[in-house]
Amino acid sequence: MADSRAAREIFWVEPKRRGVLPLDGFRLSHSLAKRVRSDRFRVTANQAFGRVVSLCAEPSPDRPDTWINPQIEGAYGDLHARGHAHSIECWLGDELVGGLYGVTLGGAFFGESMFSRESDASKVALAWLVARLRVGNFVLLDCQFITDHLASLGAIEISRDDYVSLLDAALGAAGPVAGAAAGAASSAAAGLPDFFALDRLPPDPAETVSGPVSGWRIVQLLGQTS
Repeated sequence: MADSRAAREIFWVEPKRRGVLPLDGFRLSHSLAKRVRSDRFRVTANQAFGRVVSLCAEPSPDRPDTWINPQIEGAYGDLHARGHAHSIECWLGDELVGGLYGVTLGGAFFGESMFSRESDASKVALAWLVARLRVGNFVLLDCQFITDHLASLGAIEISRDDYVSLLDAALGAAGPVAGAAAGAASSAAAGLPDFFALDRLPPDPAETVSGPVSGWRIVQLLGQTS
């Protein structure tokens, strides 16, 4: 992290209590489920990673400054180019109005930041992320720090020891490192974490819109609403 957008130095932070969002505990309210099903936002993955990070770094009314300085922004851009960092984007037409980004390691996704320029845009992005991680055999969604926004969606705080146990399980879920010849199909067959498994789901016969994934499908994947 950095102390501010203009800070020249960065530092590591290890909180004594860690924020996580249990993938089976995502709180999909009836109103959020309705918003997701409506497909008001077009949701994509990795289509505008750099723009998502830049918008997360911009000040907002409830966040006058940010921990994302240019050095951090560049580091995440490099991780994305290497296939380790990913973004979820929400669009209204051609306008990017919400999203989030994070890093994958084994069966863990480390959420870094999110932004919203339209009501519920970041919530919709998070709902799509949770569905993507479930389908992709991930076991940990690390939120780092709890906010009221995240808590309302099911995030909880756990001790450092409990977090380390979850992290060990997430890293173990990756299994041995596969060679290039193994491919995504082999990973899926072995139940290994796969961030892109959602994109390869076959169409559901009950879908009323074209394409393999819609908001209706995401709500179904997330299960019961609260």
